[in-house]
Amino acid sequence: MDPIKIKFGTDGWRAIIAQEYTVDNVKRVAEGTALWLKQQGGTRVVIGYDCRFAGELFTESTARVLGKHGITSLLAPTFISTPMVSLGVVKTGADLGVVITASHNPPSYNGFKLKSKLGGPSIPDDVTAVENLIPDEVPTDLPTIEELREQGLIEDHDFEQIYLDHVYANFDMDLIRNADFGIAYDAMYGSGQSAMIKLLPEARHLHCEYNPSFMGQAPEPIGRNLTQLSDVIKKDPKLSLGIANDGDADRIGLFDENGDFVDSHHILLLLLMYQYEYKGIKDGEVILTFSVTDKLKQLAEQYGLKYEVTKIGFKYIAEIMAEREVIVGGEESGGLAVSGHIPERDGIWIGLMIAEYMAKTGKSLNDLIQDVYDKVGSFNCDRDDVHVENDRKWEIVKQAEENPFKKIGSYTVTDVKHLDGTKFFLDGDDRWLMVRPSGTEPVLRVYAQGADAAETRKIIDAGRAEMSI
Repeated sequence: MDPIKIKFGTDGWRAIIAQEYTVDNVKRVAEGTALWLKQQGGTRVVIGYDCRFAGELFTESTARVLGKHGITSLLAPTFISTPMVSLGVVKTGADLGVVITASHNPPSYNGFKLKSKLGGPSIPDDVTAVENLIPDEVPTDLPTIEELREQGLIEDHDFEQIYLDHVYANFDMDLIRNADFGIAYDAMYGSGQSAMIKLLPEARHLHCEYNPSFMGQAPEPIGRNLTQLSDVIKKDPKLSLGIANDGDADRIGLFDENGDFVDSHHILLLLLMYQYEYKGIKDGEVILTFSVTDKLKQLAEQYGLKYEVTKIGFKYIAEIMAEREVIVGGEESGGLAVSGHIPERDGIWIGLMIAEYMAKTGKSLNDLIQDVYDKVGSFNCDRDDVHVENDRKWEIVKQAEENPFKKIGSYTVTDVKHLDGTKFFLDGDDRWLMVRPSGTEPVLRVYAQGADAAETRKIIDAGRAEMSI
């Protein structure tokens, strides 16, 4: 049987365990990684795995392939988050990071992410170069882990502790722990669980056990997947903040004191306000992906800051953060980054920053959101992922690009922008509808912003009616 062609997607290679994601195919990817790294003169790689099935086995398989090429693998004693790998690369001076994770995908998946020596995602050109070096053949005659240890080609590092030390150096953890509000944390059975139990021992911890099945739930920290966290907050008046992370803890979900979900659009605005007004960080730019609210540009303009809109995918933000000072960067799907840390999404870090903001100001999360609204006006954002036949999906995308709507429902289209999908501005700048295809699934993503939840839903429904989906 011919070997499968392994392709890296937006954030690494992902596949279903025991179908395409096998030990042999992981060895092939590791071989391509080793060949590329040797071309760069690299000799040391941090390898980490999350809480998915057989993470340790796939990690050791990767280390054995790298070891055959004389490359040293730096390993953690147990599962760690993706940001712990990225920070570990920086702190140890390693040349590359590898994370065995499928992030927020369903439990049947695993994956292989590459992290640069700068502490963020490897740039697309480097990922493509690795992909092109993946052989059809499975590497053989590999050394054992014991043999690699004897040769000094395995190093043991406590990357979780390195990360915790970094947190303690950058946050007032005593202030957060002793604040007059309670915190609930949902690990979604992911790799943030151990660190957050240590950082916030008094918090209410949900799904902080090792369970590779994730109880059948994709560990994606969005509102509909976190109803238990919401209910816990609603039933306990002492709890005023809910934090959730995905499987590898690089994304965040947030809940206010009412148990209501707070989306990434609002979190980005909160982070910018905290960094600029309270922490005094005024040098740098604001980077946002195309699907993020334009209110973030509005706040950046009020602060006199430059901003840039990128295609969707954190890798585009990370590329800019590697070269320029960025105060806040983020995407709609929960991947957010700030200055003073690595150029990487980090759900734990962002959660702690919001908790510290609340503790320092003595304000509730809703009070802080109102501060944002006082500056840029209130708004609501939402998204539908609509399953459509692929042919129909691309028809709609082509129409949006070549013959865009003049009206959507009762709204007049006043401007149209194309970058990574198409965004229709409706009756001005505060309302919009955006259409973007999934590159891998028969799914059309329909985003919208309105004044409130009811208007946002009205805009999405009107857009779907126009597109007959």
